[in-house]
This record gives sequence, structure tokens and C-alpha cells, in this order.
Amino acid sequence: MGKKVAVVLCVAAAAVVAAGAAVVVRRQMKRSGKWARAMAILKEFEDKCGTPIGKLRQVADAMTVEMHAGLASEGGSKLKMLISYVDNLPTGNEQGLFYALDLGGTNFRVLRVQLGGKEKGVVSQEFEEVSIPPYLMIGSSEALFNYIAEALAKFVATESEGSHPYPGRQRELGFTFSFPVRQVSISSGTLIKWTKGFSIEDAVGEDVVGELTKAMEKIGLHMRVTALVNDTIGTLAGGRFYNSDVIAAVILGTGTNAAYVERAQAIPKWHGPLPKSGEMVINMEWGNFRSSHLPLTEYDQALDSESLNPGEQIFEKTISGMYLGEVVRRVLLKMAEEASFFGDNVPPKLRISFILR
Repeated sequence: MGKKVAVVLCVAAAAVVAAGAAVVVRRQMKRSGKWARAMAILKEFEDKCGTPIGKLRQVADAMTVEMHAGLASEGGSKLKMLISYVDNLPTGNEQGLFYALDLGGTNFRVLRVQLGGKEKGVVSQEFEEVSIPPYLMIGSSEALFNYIAEALAKFVATESEGSHPYPGRQRELGFTFSFPVRQVSISSGTLIKWTKGFSIEDAVGEDVVGELTKAMEKIGLHMRVTALVNDTIGTLAGGRFYNSDVIAAVILGTGTNAAYVERAQAIPKWHGPLPKSGEMVINMEWGNFRSSHLPLTEYDQALDSESLNPGEQIFEKTISGMYLGEVVRRVLLKMAEEASFFGDNVPPKLRISFILR
């Protein structure tokens, strides 16, 4: 107990010292006039980030135009408005054992879910989260999917006796892949491009389900991918499982995206037979939205120009978790350089891109 008290006292003392130092720095800044400069930088940033109702309506109108263009033809819009081939969503009656793999950022998750229909809903749910080493995010397709398959196999090995699939039945896997994919069926699709810091060139244009299947077969993992969706469509399906009125889903995480239920007849670029439901889930890929009405600051523009994909994913770079810390770092760096915000010297770490997660 004594050690714990000592640690608490040390932490408290450190906090007091830090607070005292901050007060001293602030007084020095006020005397030198630097405080006013720091506040001016902050105020300018706040003003340029402003989203009054009028501006929000302009952004919404611009997005609506891009949505219609994206539904009309491939490549006709910054919004890809991808056809998901999901024309039926859950009803809540589903039963059985299901696996899922969720790959959409710097971590991926493997899940095991037992569904019990309307009365029981989700009976049990287990999951494991695995970090992706940075070198795999810019390496080869084979290395990435081998790493994922091995983690999936370890998770399947923890299956309890009561969770095994019926004899003779292969385990089914839903693959949530949260990067732009051009789907050709419910269970296959080619990668259009990477986002969120990934850059694995030999995977672009490849069927991601095929890549995962090869990796699973290599280690003898007997699983079949029955559905390929992105996290936004998965979120939409999850919402519909609980509530039949759900028609749209939005992701605000490492990246950002939206998906919604569209009337099949309102999709000019759809050339196949109309689905029996009359509906089709559309994956907007709205992270790539760009408009002159978006409130872009000097920090947003600098971040974009120095990124792996300049000119792309502008909307995502202004609002998603992958980039918000970096925007804050750039503001703090300017305050440190022009207003001595952290004292006479700029903290060296503040010059390191993406050090604030």
C-alpha cells in the first residue's frame, strides 16, 4: 500500500510542477505579447473551421450532386457510390454460429457470434483485436493476409465444444474490408485503392477474398468467405438486425464513410436484373468527397500535400480519427514557433508527423 501511495504522491507532485511551469510560461508570454499571438492563431483556426448552418447546407447540396453523379456512371463523381450487391438486410430471425473478420485500420478484429433469432438475439459474442505492424501496412499482399490468417486460425482454435459448426458444415466467415472495393458479387471484389495509411501496391486490382482464401488454405484453415462488405455496410446490417426502420449508417473512426439503402431503380449504372427486394445498399465512400464549400484550413492543406495520397480523401482528412491528432499537432507547432507557447524552445517531438494519435 505504501508503494501505491508513494506513486500517487509522485504523480500528484509532477502534475503540480507541470501546472506551475505552465503558469510561469503563460505569465512570460503575456509580458512579451506572445500570448496575444497564440490566441490569434487559435482564433483564426476556429474561424476557418466554422460550420454555420448556411455552410452546412452548401456542403450537403454539393454532396447530393456528387451522389447523383456517382449513381449515374462509374468514375462520374468523387463519390464512388459503390454497388454492394447486398439487396437484403438481416431481419432479426437469423440463427447459428458465425465468424467475422473486420479489417479497416491499424487494427483488425476476429469475432465469433452465436445468433438465436428474434427471441434470443445475440446469444454470445467473443472477439480478439490484433494490431497490424506498420511494416505490413506498406509491405506485400501475401505478408499482410498471411498475418491475418494466422491470427484467425489461433482464434478459431479457442472455439468451445458447444460452439462447433454442424458435422460436415464448413465454417462461414463474413469479411468486413473497409477500403474501397469494386464488388463483382456478394463474396468477391477487387481493391480499388488503399486509404488510412496503407500502401500495398501489389494488392490493388486483386480480389481481396481470393487473397485471404489463399492465405487460409496455406495454413489448412477450413473456412469459406460467404460475404464481403465494408464496415459501414456491416454497421447498417447490425442496426437492421435490431430495428427494421434503419436505412443508413455512418462510420466515424480511423476513417469515415456512409452507406444507405437506395431504390434499385434509382441507380442508372446498375445493369443487372432488378433485385426482388427492389432495393440495393450503396457504399458511398464519402471520405473522398471534396467541395469548395468544405472549411479547409492551412493545416488541412499542408497535411494533405504531405500525405501518401495528396488530393484524395479530403473529407476524411478533415474529420476522421487518423488525422485529427495531426491537425492539432500542426496548430500547436505554429503556436510554439510563432508565440513561444511551450517556452523558448520548440519541443523536438512536436516536429514529428503523426506523433499525436
